Amino acid sequence: MTSQAVPPTTVDRLPVYLRCLLQAKGMRMPVINSVQIAEMAGTNAAQVRKDLSYLGEFGTRGIGYDVDSLITQLSRCLGVTEQRRVAIVGYGRLGSALQSYPGFEERGMRVVAVLDADPSKVGTAVNDTAVESIDELEAVVSREGVEIAVLTVPAEAAQAVANRLVAVGVGAIMNFAPVRLDLPADVAVRQADVAGELQVLSFHLELQGR
Repeated sequence: MTSQAVPPTTVDRLPVYLRCLLQAKGMRMPVINSVQIAEMAGTNAAQVRKDLSYLGEFGTRGIGYDVDSLITQLSRCLGVTEQRRVAIVGYGRLGSALQSYPGFEERGMRVVAVLDADPSKVGTAVNDTAVESIDELEAVVSREGVEIAVLTVPAEAAQAVANRLVAVGVGAIMNFAPVRLDLPADVAVRQADVAGELQVLSFHLELQGR
């Protein structure tokens, strides 16, 4: 399987399936079928089967999927068989909330660095990780082997910070700043637009006349 062979919409759903499988494992379910995954993921069984077919031939007709085996396959596909090393750049309210989120590690992510431009925050202990100065970004990223960066900086600073991250070898960025980043094509960027998602919800309420 290659990433080019999997449609982007399917890739978007794979982490959801992995979450459902981890939940099923927590419920001591050794086997799960596509209907059960679909109910947990909020989709339909045919879509689940089609999405999983891109990963290979798994499951037994009439029985379902071995939960542990499918977790392993999805984790391998998503590149989280070992924990990815993550830096949070920007320790404001959002950055601190993300740093406190307990679910990263079980999903294959480990926050190894937190950086901020505010001198008053530098040195603050955050879950055994000290906030470091953004002036030391290159040194911290190199020292910690950061692979993924989460940007929670102001919009006007986002592009410059992203450029620095890419220059020091970070290949994937989750951007919470409300601005489009202009980065090389080989850098994976995800835009987290919370306000935009709320507007979509508002659109649906408008359709319902509410």
